[in-house]
Amino acid sequence: MGIYLNPDNNGFWETVRSEIYVDKTGLIINTNKYLNTEQKYICVSRPRRFGKSVALKMLAAYYSRGCSSEDLFKGLKIEKDRSFREYLNQYDVIFLNMQQFLIEAKSNEITKYLEQEVFDDIWEEYGDVLEKKEVGLAAALRKIYVRAKKQFIFLIDEWDCVMRERQESEALQKQYLDFLRSLLKDQPYVALAYMTGILPVKKYGQHSALNMFWEYSMTGQSFFEEYTGFTEEEVKKLCSRFDMDFGEAGSWYDGYMLKKFHHVYNPKSVVEAMLRQEFSNYWTSTETYDALKVYIDMDYDGLRADVVKMLGGQKVKINTRSFQNDMCNFCTKDDVLTLLVHLGYLGYDSVREEAFIPNREIIREFENAISVGGWAEVMRVLKASERLLEDTLLCDGERVAEGLDKAHMEVASILSYNDENSLGCAIGLAYYSARKDYRLIREFPTGRGFADIVFLPLPHTAKPALVVELKYDKKVSAAIQQIKDRHYTQALEGYTGEILLVGINYDKSEENKPHSCVIERAEKPIK
Repeated sequence: MGIYLNPDNNGFWETVRSEIYVDKTGLIINTNKYLNTEQKYICVSRPRRFGKSVALKMLAAYYSRGCSSEDLFKGLKIEKDRSFREYLNQYDVIFLNMQQFLIEAKSNEITKYLEQEVFDDIWEEYGDVLEKKEVGLAAALRKIYVRAKKQFIFLIDEWDCVMRERQESEALQKQYLDFLRSLLKDQPYVALAYMTGILPVKKYGQHSALNMFWEYSMTGQSFFEEYTGFTEEEVKKLCSRFDMDFGEAGSWYDGYMLKKFHHVYNPKSVVEAMLRQEFSNYWTSTETYDALKVYIDMDYDGLRADVVKMLGGQKVKINTRSFQNDMCNFCTKDDVLTLLVHLGYLGYDSVREEAFIPNREIIREFENAISVGGWAEVMRVLKASERLLEDTLLCDGERVAEGLDKAHMEVASILSYNDENSLGCAIGLAYYSARKDYRLIREFPTGRGFADIVFLPLPHTAKPALVVELKYDKKVSAAIQQIKDRHYTQALEGYTGEILLVGINYDKSEENKPHSCVIERAEKPIK
């Protein structure tokens, strides 16, 4: 048992005995399936604090010959799988935290330092097989495989820290990638290589050195979706256990949409909220908003407008395929938005290829980022949104129309009004402050069509629901009438509170007062 070779199971033991532990041992079923197959190279990338290191500690506790972990996994999901005992503590595990080597090594000697450190552990265990120390790490492992018939499982944490923290040194990055390739690719001693970080594997033309890895990222987690964050069912159980409101938990921390699991929650924030008994910003509090501001301030055509659209509750189309999987080589706005998906600042719908701001925790981070310089007109709209909501709840259509006129003037240089869709985006931005009490749903299905926007109040608010219909260059009365004629409120039949019908029209011929608004109360769903 060493530091890097065959670590003990203390890390996972601490995780399991914590007050909150959500069983993700089903992940091991997948890694067992891929042992010694062409799929044995696995790169799983997720945002920070999404359980990457916990997963590696779990895998180390399961596979490492340096410990005995049968009791540790007792009662957990993996214990019921037929592969459980077959591979339990049966492999030599090499556990590498690349962040540690980056910090401790001299500037450009990361791989040399890593080889020296790991080789000391290897020598202690297999010195009699190797015979001499003057050999590289890959060569030593090959000799061990040939002479002792031993294979290794590589668990690599923060694999991408060189790309994130040495952005200016392309030579160092290439050297590092070449080292990983020579250590892992086509080597008979590799039974499994599981590495994790924030970014997918770096692309470098011919230096797509790690092309043997199967990537599972925030744009496509595939078999690993269930282990990306907390699922809806897992959060429901935690909310019941800690007597916390499940609806509000979703408003704060849900929004990471995957193909099968449409509701994936930020695990760090959910755990903090349960233990502290308070919903707040936990994930974003671990770093400053400057990290986000740097990217949304980049001067790419259409980026600013897309950020404003997402602040207004809209999804935007992005092409994730041109992204170079680093934090400095950007060619288009899509590259910037794709990075924000991988960092966790945006959710991603892989079916529709759309990005969006996932939840209240993240939208507050966007607000912090735009509050300092360059976004003054947008900030004025956001600050005025509280009053706009108050006027709406008072059914003061004239004041609402005036507020929308002002909001339109502020963002006209960023968002162009040319149809009901762009109008809907601006309306969502103008009602920004409603997000703390409402869930905004665009294109709400009603059975007789789609209501343009529905504001559903969160359970704790006791505020009325809003059904909003938008018209462009028509009559505002037609908007209200459409809500009634198509019985849009029937879709809210399970909702027992008050409902407000809000009709809004934008008349492009009216330069000074283009918006008109009518608001009516509906005590119960109209039939």
